[in-house]
Amino acid sequence: MTPDYGAFQLEIYLAGTQGLLPRYPVDAESLERKAQEVLPSWIWSYVAGGCGNERTQRANVDAFDKWGIVPRMGVGATERDLSVELFGTTLPSPVFMAPIGVIGICSQDFHGDLAVARAAERTGVPAVQSTLSMDPMEETGAIHQETPGFFQLYMPKDRDLALSFIQRAEQSGYKGIAVTMDTWTPGWRPRDLNTSNFPQLRGMCISNYFTDPNFLGKLAKSPEEDMPSAILTWAGNFGQPITWDDLAWIREATDLPVMPKGICHPDDVRRAIDVGADAIYCSNHGGRQANGGLPALQHLPEVVAAAGDTPVLFDSGVRDGSDVVLALALGATAVGVGRSYAYALAVGGEDGLVHHLRSILAEADLLMAINGYPTIADLRADGAVRRVM
Repeated sequence: MTPDYGAFQLEIYLAGTQGLLPRYPVDAESLERKAQEVLPSWIWSYVAGGCGNERTQRANVDAFDKWGIVPRMGVGATERDLSVELFGTTLPSPVFMAPIGVIGICSQDFHGDLAVARAAERTGVPAVQSTLSMDPMEETGAIHQETPGFFQLYMPKDRDLALSFIQRAEQSGYKGIAVTMDTWTPGWRPRDLNTSNFPQLRGMCISNYFTDPNFLGKLAKSPEEDMPSAILTWAGNFGQPITWDDLAWIREATDLPVMPKGICHPDDVRRAIDVGADAIYCSNHGGRQANGGLPALQHLPEVVAAAGDTPVLFDSGVRDGSDVVLALALGATAVGVGRSYAYALAVGGEDGLVHHLRSILAEADLLMAINGYPTIADLRADGAVRRVM
């Protein structure tokens, strides 16, 4: 039986009887407001912004309003089991932290990648650590002991460099590779364009390149000696449009589970499985990469149907425990949170992030209890989701 996540609310209420209020908000909207107050404007715009007029970003969030849970009474769901099986491992909950390429600079000390790994260990919520990080994968990977970490790969143009990243991820103890397929070039992001802001071109969040023997071999001088040239070399190597042949090559290059990220069409699901994908990662990058598309949640049922027995991870628009439960009911194996945990990290560092993850887990657990679903299987089997007309 998994932990009694819902007991977190009793912990908060009991503290209140001693005059103690929560140090951090329990809801994503309040976290977002506070994060805007504490983050420098250039980091805020990068995290909060989306592509174009941000229509798809808003649609991702609004899509959850079109679905509802059907409660079942008389069940007595006094104990819940929210555990899930993924790649032969039992995870205590279906929640994970999606990769965020600038999470490192969202913490006050600019070591957010390390804080995320520590928060994962404290909560049992896995993290997908980005290629774009302030701290190299060896340091974040060493923290992931009890709770698995996964490595997110932005495929570089040089396969030898990609292979180096993959091998380093293996050696660092990561338990899977999420291959992002929709970010070989940045999307059109007006908030950042209006301020000429691209953190990586300022030398931030590219430590995995600057610690890689293959990449360093491309430089005439070390990054410390000639940072502008190192950054330009990074820019020239970032971003390979991933084909199915590339994905098949990645599958052959590692024994770790491979999860193509950005899959929204059922035909792409089947192609990914044909070339050896171990899981499908349904996502539209939170609306950051392409505007005008359908919300990711709308694609999820078809993706799940096409995937069959292959696990499906999901993110985009998830803000709280209610969203997690809805995505589970639609068939997701595991559900990723994104922007909200960046806000939590900005507001309260590692402790603030732990508080946020516990809040999400508590809300999801309590919803399962009150609606009469002891397990995720019960939630799905009972037809627990309906479209609200």
